[in-house]
Amino acid sequence: MDEVDILRGLVEEYSPSGQEAGAVRRFVELARTLGFTAEADGAGNGIARIGVGPPTVLFLGHIDTVEGELPVRLLDGRLWGRGTCDAKGALAAAMVAASRHDGPGEIVVIAAVGEEHDSRGTRSLLSRHRPNFLIVGEPSGWDGVTIGYKGTLSLVLRLKGERTHLSSPDATTVEKGLSAVERLRAFCGTRRGRTLFSSLTMKIHSVHTNRSGSREQIEIGVNFRLPPGLRADDVLDFVDGLTDVQYEVIDRSDAVEVNPRNEAVRVLCAGIRNQDHRPTLLRKFGTSDLNLAEPAWQCPAAAYGPGDSHLDHTDNEHLEIADFRRSIGVLEFAFTRLTSRKTAGIALAAIDAP
Repeated sequence: MDEVDILRGLVEEYSPSGQEAGAVRRFVELARTLGFTAEADGAGNGIARIGVGPPTVLFLGHIDTVEGELPVRLLDGRLWGRGTCDAKGALAAAMVAASRHDGPGEIVVIAAVGEEHDSRGTRSLLSRHRPNFLIVGEPSGWDGVTIGYKGTLSLVLRLKGERTHLSSPDATTVEKGLSAVERLRAFCGTRRGRTLFSSLTMKIHSVHTNRSGSREQIEIGVNFRLPPGLRADDVLDFVDGLTDVQYEVIDRSDAVEVNPRNEAVRVLCAGIRNQDHRPTLLRKFGTSDLNLAEPAWQCPAAAYGPGDSHLDHTDNEHLEIADFRRSIGVLEFAFTRLTSRKTAGIALAAIDAP
């Protein structure tokens, strides 16, 4: 089966978070065709294994997407469709690359569920796996390796009050909510670093008001992006001090930044250089399952995958087939080096580290 058929087979199974079962079945079928032992676990993740460890290299991809089905078509050297970039391209590339493994060690390719919502699939894996090396499948461009992601803290702020006449000098419940938002903005200003990656940022994504008789309530959806060194608990300590504000935590994970000289980063960069290209190290403002898995497993780790992350979640999502094939070569190189433990002599020359 051609590698593009593997990619297309995954993309054609529309799989928004919470509706991944069909895509996981397809993943298992394709993996078995490629020579893996494969099954779905109790959380709904697809698990494919090849080889016998140790060492164990775990490729943690995700098979869910955001909502919004797109027509799948191959046109002008590109595959268009939901999930081509985020992140079935990386998952398919890992499947093909790992299927060529015939040496020592085990490679585990995981199609996790729920990454776009609450990472429930990955959270279920943390206590049940202990890999020697970790690569998280996310778009970095075939010639880039991601070494850092900001953390996230999503809250719903709630304020309750009494409805007042608009001529009254007293602040309305909405005004109290907006005042709380401004205090949060000021707090973010005190945590500004030299770069956007090192700064605390905040976005308001929803505002709802409800009234019942004279009682009213405002709900404000807030998302913080946390830099390394600032924990979600540090932000919550400040929110706890806001007067009359209650909150619900919707999602949270702290920032992660791996050592750029760890073995996973080094072999991926060496694989890119092996194709006569200069690798670039990336630090991203979003989050991924690397934020959860790296602190839990504390093994050499990085994130890698083909595709332009600016296309994630857009109706223009597509993947260059040439880049997809290059990424297979990078991952095949990395898997071979990691499972054979031939990592000590790989240099870090010619890497851009912004």
